[in-house]
Amino acid sequence: MKHHPQHKIQILMVCMGNICRSPTAEGVLRQRLIEAGLAHRVIVDSAGTHDYHVGEPPDRRAQEAAAARGYDLSRLIGRQVSVQDFHDFDLILAMDWANLTHLERLCPPQHRHKLRLFLSYSRRYHGLEVPDPYYGGRDGFEQVLNMVEDAADGLIDSLRQELGLAASAA
Repeated sequence: MKHHPQHKIQILMVCMGNICRSPTAEGVLRQRLIEAGLAHRVIVDSAGTHDYHVGEPPDRRAQEAAAARGYDLSRLIGRQVSVQDFHDFDLILAMDWANLTHLERLCPPQHRHKLRLFLSYSRRYHGLEVPDPYYGGRDGFEQVLNMVEDAADGLIDSLRQELGLAASAA
């Protein structure tokens, strides 16, 4: 992924329904990019592999857990992954193996290199999946936030290298 200085890197976060994990990841990464001074270089969006919640806001529990840590998910609206996304985005990050496999089936071969697990950027949870908190309690949403924050920090460090910027002190 080599980029012209004016090119904005576009990142898509993907889960199944686009109401819990991927909007949380979008909101966290967007805020962390602002704090890192990179918001002008990176565009973040989220989508679901399934159409269950198209047009809906994120789950209330996800919004509340995120808001308690300073992330605003209230303006996000659920949408489904489209074929155009594989062309438009530079990185397409799945929250788990099932959604990664689903994306691989949809993705044109020339864009498969853009697909990976979001937690591949994590230091503490590398190689794991972000579990779906939908059917659980509040602890599940806190766990998602812990994992997403860690992966977002790792992704930002990777983006700094990509953009030729100094790494964070974290």
